[in-house]
Amino acid sequence: MQNKKRKNTKKKIVSAAWKLFYDQGYDNTTIDEIIEESHTSKGSFYHYFEGKDALLSSLSFLFDDKYEELIPQLRPETDSFEKLLFLNRKLFSLIEDTISLELLARLYSTQLITKGEKHMLDPSRTYYRLLRQIVTEGQEKGELRRDLSVNEITKLYAICERALMYDWCICNGDYSLRNYSATVLPMLLQEIREKK
Repeated sequence: MQNKKRKNTKKKIVSAAWKLFYDQGYDNTTIDEIIEESHTSKGSFYHYFEGKDALLSSLSFLFDDKYEELIPQLRPETDSFEKLLFLNRKLFSLIEDTISLELLARLYSTQLITKGEKHMLDPSRTYYRLLRQIVTEGQEKGELRRDLSVNEITKLYAICERALMYDWCICNGDYSLRNYSATVLPMLLQEIREKK
């Protein structure tokens, strides 16, 4: 029970912070505003985060919350390849609608230079657990290649998503991330399908 309460407090802080970052910009958002928006306390904030910069790496928590929300929508009869594309559409819609381009770029830059934990690559994230589950099911049903390991296919999928997000950042969001991905990702991932 205590763990769930802690997780909810952290989630409230992260959600409030990213909403404020999107609405008013990272530089214009203060810790006090995040605390007020999240209805938490300064003590709670500093229990989870050393400062505002530490919130940049929390974007992976926001993404994982979205995946948790999407799990019930994944129907067992849906092809595994289609499930992966569905998750991508939903994630990229979340990014395009609620995460500023500047913040996504900052996240990438912090992950590149950090000496510590790289949250985006943490294999225990909901993101990676869900991908491994879908890939495993896809291999068992004969929908995805079995000559590659679950981890190899999962990594390939994650690399493709990161590449699309990175390109969107360096192109300054000149195109729709979700629409471009809907066209390009199926082509990039075609090789993971089991040949019929």
